[in-house]
Amino acid sequence: MEKIIEWINIINGIAWGPPMLLLLAGTGVFLTFGLRFMPQRKLGYGFKMLWQGRSSTEKGDISPFNALMTALSATIGTGNIAGVATAIFYGGPGAIFWMWLIALIGMATKFCEATLAVHFREVDAKGHYVGGPMYYIRNGLGPNWKWLGVIFAIFGMFAGFGIGNSIQAHSVADVMQSAFSVPPLLTGIIIALLVGMVLLGGIKRIGDVAGKLVPLMAVFYVGGGLLVLALHIDRIPDAISLILYHAFNPTAAAGGFAGATVWAAIRFGVARGIFSNEAGLGSAPIAHATAKTDSPIRQGTVAMLGTFLDTIVVCTITALVIVVTGAWQSGENGATLSAHAFSHGLGPVGRYIVSIGVALFAFTTIIGWSFYSEKCAQFLFGERSNFPFRLIWVVVIPIGTLPGMDLGSLWLVADTLNALMAIPNLIALLLLSPVVFKLTKAYFASPAEQK
Repeated sequence: MEKIIEWINIINGIAWGPPMLLLLAGTGVFLTFGLRFMPQRKLGYGFKMLWQGRSSTEKGDISPFNALMTALSATIGTGNIAGVATAIFYGGPGAIFWMWLIALIGMATKFCEATLAVHFREVDAKGHYVGGPMYYIRNGLGPNWKWLGVIFAIFGMFAGFGIGNSIQAHSVADVMQSAFSVPPLLTGIIIALLVGMVLLGGIKRIGDVAGKLVPLMAVFYVGGGLLVLALHIDRIPDAISLILYHAFNPTAAAGGFAGATVWAAIRFGVARGIFSNEAGLGSAPIAHATAKTDSPIRQGTVAMLGTFLDTIVVCTITALVIVVTGAWQSGENGATLSAHAFSHGLGPVGRYIVSIGVALFAFTTIIGWSFYSEKCAQFLFGERSNFPFRLIWVVVIPIGTLPGMDLGSLWLVADTLNALMAIPNLIALLLLSPVVFKLTKAYFASPAEQK
C-alpha cells in the first residue's frame, strides 16, 4: 500500500505541477476575457434566472433551480469545511487568496461548461436528458474526438469514489466520533442506507432532496459562521490583511503551524479551491444538462452561481473563522481544525454546528457525485449499468470509515483524479469556446431572450 501511495504522490506532483495550474488558470482567464467579464458583470442576472427557474416547464428532467441545487449538493461538501482547513494547514492563510482568485475566474469556466452541456445534451433510451463533457466532446468536436470523452468518463467514474464517496464518509465518521462518540463504521452504514433510499428514485428524487436540503444546510452552517465573525468583527480586517500578505510571502512557523512557502499557498489554495467548487473538472455540467430549459445561456448564468456561492461565500466564511479565532496555529487539520475554530468562537455549540454541517454537506455530496459518476459509467457501458453502479456506490461508502483509512492518502488520491478528469474537459472548453462566445453574444444582443 505504501508503494502505491508513493506512486500516486509522484503522479500528483506532476498532475498538480505548474503546467496544470497554468492550464486551469489560463483557461479561466481566456474564457473570462472571451466573455468580456460577463459572468462577473451578470451575477445579479444569474440570481434572477435562478429565482425564475424554480418551476420551469421547458424541456428537461428537473427545474433549473434544482439543477443548481444538485450541482451545489456535490460542490458544497467537506471541501468547504475540511478542504479549506487543509489548505490553510499546508499552505497557510495565504492559500485562501488563491482560492478566491481561482473562484472568480472559475465562474467563466463553470458558465461555459453548463452552456455546452445544455447545448449538446441528448435524450437517452429511458427518455432522460444526459450531458456533460463526454457528450459535448463527442457532439461538439465530432466522432474523431470521442476518445477524449471516453478518457473523461473513465476518470470521472473513478474520481467519484474519492472526491464524492470515501472522503465524504471518512470526514463524517471523524467528526461524529469526536463530537458524539459514534463508531465510524456505524456512521458509514447509516449514510449508505440513507443514500441508497435516495438513489432508488433517480435524478428527480436527487433533485428534490437537493432542492430542500442544500438551502437548509447552507443557512445553518453559514449562520453559525457569521455569528462567530460577528463576535470577532474587530479581527476581520487583520485576518484579511494576513491572507493577502501571505499569498505572496512565506508563512513562518507559529504555535502548532509548521510554516509554508508561497508555492504551497498557491498549490493548496488552487487545488482545494477546485476540489470545493469543481470549476473546470466537468462534473457540475452533468447535472445542469438535465435542467428544464430551452436556453443554454440562461442555464449557464445559473450554473456560474455555484462557484460564487461555494467559494466566495461558504469557503470564505470557514477560512475567516479559522483565522480570526487563531485556530490555524493550533496544529489541527481537516474538519477537526474547523470544529476547533467554531468551538473557540461559540463554545461547545460550535463543534456541533461543524459536526452537523459536515454530516449534511457530505451526505448531499455523496448523492450529487453518485449521479455524476453514474452518468460517466452510462456513457461507457450504457443505461444497463445504472442500477449495478448504484449498488456498488452504496457498498463502498462504509469502506471509507474503516480503521486505518488515512485522510492524507484519501485527499491525495482525490486530488490526483480531479486533475486527470479536468485535463480532457479543459481541452474541450478551449476548442469549443467559439461556440460559447457566439451563443452568448447572440443571447445578450436579443432583449426578448433575456426575459
